[in-house]
Amino acid sequence: MIKEWLESYNPKNQAQAEQALREIMQEIALAGLQRSGFFEHAAFYGGTALRIFHDLERFSEDLDFSLLGKNPEFSLQPYTEGIISEFAAAGMKINIREKKKTAQTQIESAFLKPDTVWNELELKKIIPQNELGLRPSVMIKLEVDKNPPLGFDTEEKLLLRPFSFYVKCFVLSDLFAGKMHALLFRKWGRRVKGRDWFDMEWYIKKRVPLNLSHFIIRANDSGSYKEKKITEKAFMELLEQKIDTVSFKAIREDIVRFIPDDKMIAIWDKKYFKDLVTKIKFT
Repeated sequence: MIKEWLESYNPKNQAQAEQALREIMQEIALAGLQRSGFFEHAAFYGGTALRIFHDLERFSEDLDFSLLGKNPEFSLQPYTEGIISEFAAAGMKINIREKKKTAQTQIESAFLKPDTVWNELELKKIIPQNELGLRPSVMIKLEVDKNPPLGFDTEEKLLLRPFSFYVKCFVLSDLFAGKMHALLFRKWGRRVKGRDWFDMEWYIKKRVPLNLSHFIIRANDSGSYKEKKITEKAFMELLEQKIDTVSFKAIREDIVRFIPDDKMIAIWDKKYFKDLVTKIKFT
């Protein structure tokens, strides 16, 4: 099944095959979580959710989840066996390592990595012969926010492989709000995350309205914005200040490895984004 699934991506080299395998593994992991009852307690959000369910044209590495209610005692451990069993049913051996906590954190993390080698997947037509003995260099991080900002809505989204099942996901307007919170308040110093800007452009082009109520809940929860309410005008002022202070050269350099063609971002500069954000609509 994995072989047929990979061939549907028509990868041209090992790098493309590994990206295809990463996406396949993400969907198998979601299936394992669904079978084990995980989505009774949590919802899927972030760039991979957009990639899988809304055809976002960039690659995404992590699986990000939010609990539906605050639970600092939550653990991924009861659900990891379900993930391992789902991969075994698909013919792939994996191991899952939970991140050791060095300090108290509201994020529960685990890392999923295949033990299977390329030739065990019978990929002779896909991967060059001299690389067949290698394990795929693919690792997927799972993160669960145990103490999330609430005030979001969810919907059930259908996946058809490895079997037909539903995944509980954030609705798009709340995903947009979360992305804008990250873009405006990410604590990375001078570093930028080009994926934030790519995703914002995607939401605007898709005419997804931004849920300002969920945005302010997130901003208050992170301590990034002290006022309990925010107007559309105040939000736009924050966004324009951010556009004035970032390096679009650095943004382009960060995003380029996650997209299939850098021509997609040739127009990116300060003027373009100042014009683009005037198209944002609010709920």
